[in-house]
Amino acid sequence: QVTLVESGGDSVQAGATLSLLCRVSGNTEPLKYMAWFRQATGKEREGIGAMDDADSVKHYLNSLKGRFTLSRDIDKNTLSLQMTDLTPEDTAVYYCAARPGSVGSSYWRLLQPDTYNYWGQGTQVTVSS
Repeated sequence: QVTLVESGGDSVQAGATLSLLCRVSGNTEPLKYMAWFRQATGKEREGIGAMDDADSVKHYLNSLKGRFTLSRDIDKNTLSLQMTDLTPEDTAVYYCAARPGSVGSSYWRLLQPDTYNYWGQGTQVTVSS
């Protein structure tokens, strides 16, 4: 049973930097794709960024490029998200997701929630002005 557990959520002031960590367990080989999503109250779940296990494919939501950075440690079985210059609009529950299989050349799917088989329970990030 693959399990994803997020940590690092916090309440911060606008302009702060925050890093989230997703720890994976139960997989017998590296999961092909991992991603971060977020969901603000009353809004749909939104893909932030995704990357593959070889660090050769990495996609970000255009509006977050430059502020949010994904990184992955295959040996430690973790996925990280560094967020800079946070604003109140970044307030949301942040989720880690994973998919064991390929998406072929359909990379547009990497920021779609239904692409992923495994999800963490989420971690709350609150940004105050």
